[in-house]
Amino acid sequence: MADVDVLVVGAGPVGLTAAIELARRGVRCRIIDKLAEPMMYAKAVGIQPRTLEVWDAMGVVREALDAAEPMLGQQVYVNGREVSTMTLTLPPDVPYGFAALPQYEVERILTERLAGLGVRVERDARLVSFEQDAERVEAVVARGTGEADEQIRARYLIGCDGAHSVVRKTLGLTFEGDAFPDSYMIGDVELDWSLPRGYVIRSMHQTGGKTDELLVCVPLPGHKRYRISMLAPTNPDGTGTSTSTDAHAHADADTAAGNGSADGVRHGMQQGRAPELADLQDVLDRLSPEPVTADHLRWSSVFRISHRLVDHYGRGRVFIAGDAAHIHPPTGGQGMNTGIQDAYNLAWKLALAVEGHAAEGLLDSYEAERLPVAEEVVGRTVRHARSGIESDPDDPATVVKREAQLLVGYPDSPIVGPSTTRPSDAGALSAQPGGRAPDCQKLHSAIATYPFRLFDLLRGTGHTLLLYADGAATSAGSIFPQIAALAKERADGQLETYAVVPDGAGPTADGAMPPVVRDSAGQFRAAYGATGMEAILLRPDGYVGTRVALTEDGALLDHLNRIFASA
Repeated sequence: MADVDVLVVGAGPVGLTAAIELARRGVRCRIIDKLAEPMMYAKAVGIQPRTLEVWDAMGVVREALDAAEPMLGQQVYVNGREVSTMTLTLPPDVPYGFAALPQYEVERILTERLAGLGVRVERDARLVSFEQDAERVEAVVARGTGEADEQIRARYLIGCDGAHSVVRKTLGLTFEGDAFPDSYMIGDVELDWSLPRGYVIRSMHQTGGKTDELLVCVPLPGHKRYRISMLAPTNPDGTGTSTSTDAHAHADADTAAGNGSADGVRHGMQQGRAPELADLQDVLDRLSPEPVTADHLRWSSVFRISHRLVDHYGRGRVFIAGDAAHIHPPTGGQGMNTGIQDAYNLAWKLALAVEGHAAEGLLDSYEAERLPVAEEVVGRTVRHARSGIESDPDDPATVVKREAQLLVGYPDSPIVGPSTTRPSDAGALSAQPGGRAPDCQKLHSAIATYPFRLFDLLRGTGHTLLLYADGAATSAGSIFPQIAALAKERADGQLETYAVVPDGAGPTADGAMPPVVRDSAGQFRAAYGATGMEAILLRPDGYVGTRVALTEDGALLDHLNRIFASA
């Protein structure tokens, strides 16, 4: 008998997301972290619109919005001259924009949400080792400076323990990639300039078209606060950096602290002498688009950048997510967001497995869906780090949506489809199986007098089945109840159904009908390209699982057989 259903290793944003989503579904989980206290520096700051959609469903978006700073775009300067401005404009159906929120604030918000679900982070507790068999995982955990204080038996284990993951190493997964040769200085300061708030400032000095100095200033919540990063100046002999020649020499100290380079990975904050305000000001004096004084230094460090990717996202009953699986340049703020969505993808599948509801192969879809995403993100951020996001060859609207992670999809996943319908509107192609489920507004019910959003229906923990009928569908009232009942039975009760109809058409609510949602302004029809009578199944992570014509007998149940175990 296992002590717990799932052991989560690492209490950063990724591990906290996994634990929250498991706890929301009633899964018994524990979460441990080797740090005695959370880190209080802004390791990651960019929050993508897709992550805010995820937080909406998780119940933390209001707290995040209250604490965050709007991110409006990027201004690029070369040799003191402005060369481009990118404004982060999204389609009106996307409910959230871009935001800046330091990682320690993300962790605070998620930790409080997890505590509200009855689960607390166990700190100063590090994973020493684990073994697994066909039934369980046996993990050895040490607290403080001890070697082995507790043995935890779990049905599954998730390693969210960062770039130097003990879980990944124990599984024997490869972590191929390379490192950027340069070191960077980073600091949290106030800047007294007149440049517009909400814009990332990227300023470069180039000689012969090659960048030899770089300054990036990211706005943070608070009065004139920015996280500034820059190439660290080299030593006279051309090696190391003048502010932290110990970045390499302290590799042994880093390793002893659990964040070093014994595995060949040099990534993130390094030990050694931190840059002082004068070091940062020296670069600002050379690269800032206008004269500026940095003040109120809260913290600083030197960091290194690697780009690496695992060969597998887990083995047996053990999985990895976030930096344990992929690390890459911070360009575009993709790392933390990608890791959060790793955990969000895995948790609902793992919860079904814990409860005995998962079809064979469901857990395998985690790697099948997320590994290609990580591969694309690593490649893209490396290209952007070398040439700038403004060099992306795609049109600006596509670039912005990709950076917002709104174009992430799983069309080749083994657990999406089939599709016996195609959207009637070419603009609704994202609503195909494997695509992100679009939001839409101005929906109504028979009782509520205010309009609501489709996403308001998606805050549960199971699948959502939308049965659509347009004005010409006269038989919906007779077949919708039957389809809803069959689908819920096949999904072991892990499914909610709504009937979506235009105003003045289709069935009305009665005792047998699923709840009726009125598409008053036609936004659902437009967003999903819906026509006739069809069933659109939305997954717990907000992606379209399948869409089938209701004349295709058995197609919906065939899809549910891919997700849910046979009775």
